[in-house]
Amino acid sequence: MREWWVQVGLLAIPLLAAYLYIPPPKFSPALHSWKLSGKFFTYKGLRIFYQDSLGVVGSPEIVVLLHGFPTSSYDWYKIWEGLTLRFHRVIALDFLGFGFSDKPRPHHYSIFEQASIVEALLHHLGLQNRRINLLSHDYGDIVAQELLYRFKQNRSGRLTIKSLCLSNGGIFTETHRPLLLQKILKDGGMLSPILTRMLNFFIFSRGLAPVFGPYTRPSENELWDMWAAIRNNDGNLVIDSLLQYINQRKKFRRRWVGALATVTIPIHFIYGPFDPVTPYPEFLELYRKTLPRSTVSILDDHISHYPQLEDPMGFLNAYMGFINSF
Repeated sequence: MREWWVQVGLLAIPLLAAYLYIPPPKFSPALHSWKLSGKFFTYKGLRIFYQDSLGVVGSPEIVVLLHGFPTSSYDWYKIWEGLTLRFHRVIALDFLGFGFSDKPRPHHYSIFEQASIVEALLHHLGLQNRRINLLSHDYGDIVAQELLYRFKQNRSGRLTIKSLCLSNGGIFTETHRPLLLQKILKDGGMLSPILTRMLNFFIFSRGLAPVFGPYTRPSENELWDMWAAIRNNDGNLVIDSLLQYINQRKKFRRRWVGALATVTIPIHFIYGPFDPVTPYPEFLELYRKTLPRSTVSILDDHISHYPQLEDPMGFLNAYMGFINSF
């Protein structure tokens, strides 16, 4: 008779294999509808998902929304309709490696490439010569910083930015507090491919929920929507590669913070102060010191890292107040 541990091992191997390759969850009706209402364009052979809604007739205003990590353009769904009542075009994309866009691997994901994808999308839509309002969150804040740098340098193909509104993003390395899971995956080295395969809904939801406020945490269904978008196209397997943006932000701090510090266009920050990732008051003090010309909207004390989801009306009102101020 074989040793008991050999028998257990033989039984555990197929079970572990089945667990690591568990099929991605099905899309909820709402998430499925979001995908069906969007479109794809091709960037260097890669499919990029985007939303493009027509809003107010006769208005020249265009707003482009840049989502955060590790989620997708679906982050904006709660304020989407409200934006269409003010803007003629409301546009959002899933960055490469996120949501419904392609998630190539291996691939060197970079903020520079994501910025180029935004420029390519606007060119695809025939809007490359139009003045664009940028509204960003988290990871999208850094992409917006690179777009702003290119705009200020008058780079060929760059966007013409009319205004910029940032929200709860780690634009300063000094005041950014990444989650433990992010640190582990970013610096996992040879273990990263194993760790990303072991990611599941339980680990994801327990890791993400704490960045929401105590009274505004997403429901189980909402967390499943986020996880389903991540798992689409095996997105969990590229999370460690995407997280290299943290190292890029440190390396290119002078370039990206410098672009903000010398900005001449209208700029605003919408801030959920309960955020453990960009903590109050350290972040806000540094932001106001670095960008004295910027205006700031501080939401209710219990609003945290995802203000557009936690307090959509407060977020929308803050943004409209900014847009209507110039």
